[in-house]
Amino acid sequence: MPEFTVGQELPELRVPVTRSTVVRYSGASTDFNEIHFSDRHAQAIGLPGVVAHGMWTMGAGLKLVTDAVGDPARVLSYFVRFTRPVLVPDTDEGTEVVYTAKVTEVADGVAKLSVTATCGDEAVLGAARAEVRVD
Repeated sequence: MPEFTVGQELPELRVPVTRSTVVRYSGASTDFNEIHFSDRHAQAIGLPGVVAHGMWTMGAGLKLVTDAVGDPARVLSYFVRFTRPVLVPDTDEGTEVVYTAKVTEVADGVAKLSVTATCGDEAVLGAARAEVRVD
């Protein structure tokens, strides 16, 4: 079990997302809302184009935490607010979400982490935090 100290930054995680990623997630989650695969439908409700699922964005970020603790069962809680959708262009490269985390507290065998997620220059998750068992 790695040791956690207040102020410690976890290694950055960069996660690519393409239209193919979004379509596969639609099937896995059974969320077939057209905003996740159709520019026309996304634009009809005021979005600039196809967006990744919020739950994909949230779940992809949890990998940063589980990699750090080594065992997903050590995650006690994980919370995020969705601040901006992840726009996924219709290109081979798609886009990339960058996740970082910092240890904010360690007490009684529990570490609290502040997680950030950005796409380009914009935060896509807000108030994201996790608690992990470290004893």
